[in-house]
Amino acid sequence: MRTDELALDYLRSAEMTLEEARKAIDNEVYSLAIRRSQETVELSLKAALRYLAIEYPRDHDVSDILPVVKDTRPLPNWFEEKIEFMAGVSSDLARKRGPAFYGDERTFTPASQLFTKEDGFRALRDAEEVFEICMRLIKE
Repeated sequence: MRTDELALDYLRSAEMTLEEARKAIDNEVYSLAIRRSQETVELSLKAALRYLAIEYPRDHDVSDILPVVKDTRPLPNWFEEKIEFMAGVSSDLARKRGPAFYGDERTFTPASQLFTKEDGFRALRDAEEVFEICMRLIKE
């Protein structure tokens, strides 16, 4: 399998998890929306990195590698301008991933009580934007 085929496969998976995030919002399950949004961002960014033939950490958060991309590859200006935004989204959602799954086990607060409607909508909006940016990079 070629690198671009693998990147497209990641994007297809990201698109499916994005749809699951939208359904979670419709069902008012905001912790699930955050989890699926995080997964969308992770897959989208890894698709872009795979497409650029850049090895990334085998971790849920790839924000540390994104700024390095600017120095190692020629990139379209519109993509380069979004790297800081995408790194921030990746970092933020990766940090929320565990609590969105398990809640806060120290305080026995379930995930469903940790996140608000606004949290869910923000995660979804950010995931949609990261997905669109990465898809544009690969499709162009």
